[in-house]
Amino acid sequence: MLHELQVHQIELTIQNEELRRVQAEIEAVKARYFDLYNLAPVGYCTLSDAGLILDTNLTAAQLLGYTSSALIKQPVTRFILQEDQDVYYLHRKLLFETAAAQACELRMVKQDGTPFWARIEATYTRDEAGVPVGRVAISDVTEYKQAEEKLRLAASVFTHAHEGIMITSTDGVIIDVNAAFTRITGYRRDEVVGHKPVMLSSGRHDAAFHAAMWRDLVEHGHWAGEIWNQRKNGEVYAELQVSSAVRDDRGKVLQYVSLFSDITELKEHALQLERIAHYDALTTLPNRVLLADRMHQAMILTQRHEMNMAVAYLDLDGFKVVNDRYGHEVGDQLLMTVANRMKQVLREGDTLARLGGDEFVAVLLELADSEASVQTLSRLLAAASQPVRAGDLELQVSASIGVTFFPQQGDMDADQLLRQADQAMYQAKLAGKNRYHVFDAEQDRSVRGHHESLERIRHALAAREFVLYYQPKVNMRTGTVIGVEALIRWQQPERGLLLPGVFLPVIEDHPLAVELGEWVISSALDQMAHWQSGGLEIPVSINVGARQLQQADFVEDLRTRLAAHPQVKPSNVGLEILETSALEDLSWVSHVIEACREMAVLFALDDFGTGYSSLTYLKRLPVAQLKIDQSFVRDMLDDPEDMAILEGVIGLAIAFRRQLIAEGVETPEHCDRLLQLGCELAQGGCIAHPMPADAVPGWVAAWRPDPRWNDLPSLSRNDLPILYAGMEYRGWIASIEAFLRGERDAMPQLDRPGRFDRWLDGEHRAGRGAQPAFQAIEVVHRRMHALGIALCELQAQGRSPEALARLDELLGLRDDLLEQLKLRARSGQGGQ
Repeated sequence: MLHELQVHQIELTIQNEELRRVQAEIEAVKARYFDLYNLAPVGYCTLSDAGLILDTNLTAAQLLGYTSSALIKQPVTRFILQEDQDVYYLHRKLLFETAAAQACELRMVKQDGTPFWARIEATYTRDEAGVPVGRVAISDVTEYKQAEEKLRLAASVFTHAHEGIMITSTDGVIIDVNAAFTRITGYRRDEVVGHKPVMLSSGRHDAAFHAAMWRDLVEHGHWAGEIWNQRKNGEVYAELQVSSAVRDDRGKVLQYVSLFSDITELKEHALQLERIAHYDALTTLPNRVLLADRMHQAMILTQRHEMNMAVAYLDLDGFKVVNDRYGHEVGDQLLMTVANRMKQVLREGDTLARLGGDEFVAVLLELADSEASVQTLSRLLAAASQPVRAGDLELQVSASIGVTFFPQQGDMDADQLLRQADQAMYQAKLAGKNRYHVFDAEQDRSVRGHHESLERIRHALAAREFVLYYQPKVNMRTGTVIGVEALIRWQQPERGLLLPGVFLPVIEDHPLAVELGEWVISSALDQMAHWQSGGLEIPVSINVGARQLQQADFVEDLRTRLAAHPQVKPSNVGLEILETSALEDLSWVSHVIEACREMAVLFALDDFGTGYSSLTYLKRLPVAQLKIDQSFVRDMLDDPEDMAILEGVIGLAIAFRRQLIAEGVETPEHCDRLLQLGCELAQGGCIAHPMPADAVPGWVAAWRPDPRWNDLPSLSRNDLPILYAGMEYRGWIASIEAFLRGERDAMPQLDRPGRFDRWLDGEHRAGRGAQPAFQAIEVVHRRMHALGIALCELQAQGRSPEALARLDELLGLRDDLLEQLKLRARSGQGGQ
C-alpha cells in the first residue's frame, strides 16, 4: 500500500513537472506570438463591423503615433484623410457583405497631422464569440508611391517632352526615342532603334567634331552644344543638344541620354537680328554700328599699308520738303533710289552707310592722296542729284558733302573723323549746297569754342544760374492784368544778367535746348504754385523752342509736370511758339497743340507775321492767340507798310476768331494807336518791363491803366485813310528835316505825299471840301508844302542857316496838321 502510494506520488510529481514544462512552453509560444504580432513590420488591427478598432499591434500604433491602448474603441476613420474616406467605406462594406478579402491604398494621418500613404489589406473572420470582425494589415507605402510618381513623371516627360530624347547604349546604338524625336527628325521609333545616331548626320561637321563630342561624353560624362543634323526628308536643321551619361550605383555607365531641341528658327531669327543690328532696314546699307566697325578696321589697314582714307558725310538737300509735301512713302522711295545710285558709283572695298534720316557716310579706302577722292566725290554728287521717278512724280534733291582724311597729325579715332566730316558738311550747306567741303582745322577751333560755350551753359543750368523774369500782359481797355510771360535770364557770375539773345542761339540746335526748356516749364509751374499759395492766381505763358516741341514725349512730359503741380490749373498755363518753328513741321505741331488743348493748355503763335503766314497755315494751326511781332508795332507810327501789316493781322485774328496781343508796346502813342485799330491786349515797356518773380504781386496790386484808354474810340475802316495820310506826311516832313540837317545827301521828293493827296481828292469828291474843318486842314497843308519846298531849295543853294532857322516853323505846321487830322478821325469824319 505504501509502495503504491509512493508510486502514485512519483507519478504525480512527474505529471506536475510535465505540466510545468508544457506551461513554460505555452508561455514561450505566447511570448514569441507577442513578438511576432506586436513587433511585426506591418501594422495589424482588428475592426468591428462598425469600424471601431478592437485590437492593434505596436507597429500600427507607432505608424499612427499613438499608444495601443489609445487606439482601442476609436473609429478608424479618425485616422483616414477626409478625401479618402469614401474609399475606406466602400471596401469595409464589401468586406462584411461578401466576406471576400479587400485591399486598397489611401492616405492616413498621424497624431502630429502628417499624412502618409498606407496599403490596407483586410480579411473577414469571426471572433471567439462568433461575431464578424475584420483582420486588417496596414503598410506604409509612402516611399513606394513617391517612387511610382517619379516613374510616372519620368515616363510622362519622356513621352510628352517638347524636346527630342534619344537613349543610346554604351556603344552608341539607339535604344529608345520619344515622340518629339520623331516630330523633329521625321524618323519613326522602329526606323532608328538599333541604329547609330550617325544616320542623322548632315555632313556639315567633320570627323574631328564628332570624335571630340564622344571624347567629352566618355571622359566627362556630358556634352552640350549646337549641331547641324539632317531630317528624314533631307532638310538640314540646327539643334541644341545636351548629352549625359547614366550610371549605376557603382558609377558604371549604363546608357547615354541626349536631349535636343530644334533651334533652326532661332538661328534664322538671330541672323535677322544680326542684320537689323548692323544694316539699315530701308536701304539695306550698313548702319552706324557696322560703320563704326568698318571704320576701325579701315583705319588699321590704312596705317599698315601707309595709304590714305577719306570719310565723307552726306546730307540730302531738299529731302525734308519732299517728305513733308508728299509723305513718308514717297520719301522712303526717294531715299532707297538715291542710296542705291550712290552705292553703285563707289569702288569695290568702299563703304556707304546710312546714319538715319537723309544722312549717309561714305568711307573711301586706298587713296594715294586727298586729290584721289575728288572723282568719287563728284560721282556721289551727280548720283544724288539725278531725278527720281515716284509714280507720277519726278523728284530731285542734291547732296552736301563734308570730307575729312586719315591719317592726320596726332591721334584720331572714328568718332572724331565723323565729327570733322559732319562739320565740313554744314559748311558745304552754308556755301550753297550741292557741293563738297573739306574739313578746315581753323574752323574746327571755332567749333570747339562753340562746344565750350555749350559746356558753360550746361554748367550754368546745373549751378542754378538761370532765373525767370516775368513781363505783365494787360487789357488796355478794361485795365485787367491778363497774365505774365516767363522770360529766361542768365545770372552770369562774371558778366551779370544776360538776355536770352546772348545764349539761346548757342543751343538752338542742341539737345541742351530741350533740357533748358524743360527747366523753364518746371520753374514757371513752381512759381505759379508759390504765387497761388500767397493769394495770387495769374496765368503764365511759357516760350517753347522748336526742338523741344518736336520731342516725341513732349505732351506726356508736360502732363507729368502738370500732375506734379496739382494746385496749378492747366488753363492758367499758356505755351508760346515761334511762327517760323511752327511751320517747320506743321502736321506734328498741330497734333501737339490739339493734345495740349485736351489738357486745357492753350498755345499762342509768337512773332506772328515774321514767318510765312498764310490763311492755310493759320487755319491748320489751332492756336488760341496771335502775338504781333514787336518789329511791326515799333514802327507802326511812322511806317505805313508796318501799319498795313498790323491792320491785316488784326483782320486775320478777327476772321479766324483768334485772340490778339501786341508785344513791344513802348510808348503811350503805341497804346493809343493799337486801341484805335481794335487791339486791346498788349505787353511792353509802356506797361511794364520784365521783372523778378517777387516783384510781380506788388506790381499787379499797384497797376492802374491810363484813364484815356477807356474812352479812346476804335477807328472804323473809313477812318483809316486819314490815319495813313498823316503817317505818310509825318515821314515826308522827317525826310525834309534830315536833308536840312545834313543827315541825307539826296533832296527829298517834293511832290506832296500820294496818300494824303488821294485822301484830299476823295474828300472833295464826297462833297466835304466846303466843310470849315476840312478847309482848315487844306490851308495848313498848302502852307506846309510850300514852306517845305522853299526850305529845300535854300539848302540846295547852300543857304543852310536860313533853312534851319525856319525848320521849327515847318515842324509847327506839321504838328498843327497832324492834330487836326487826329481830331477829324476821332470825330468819325476821317473818310465820311
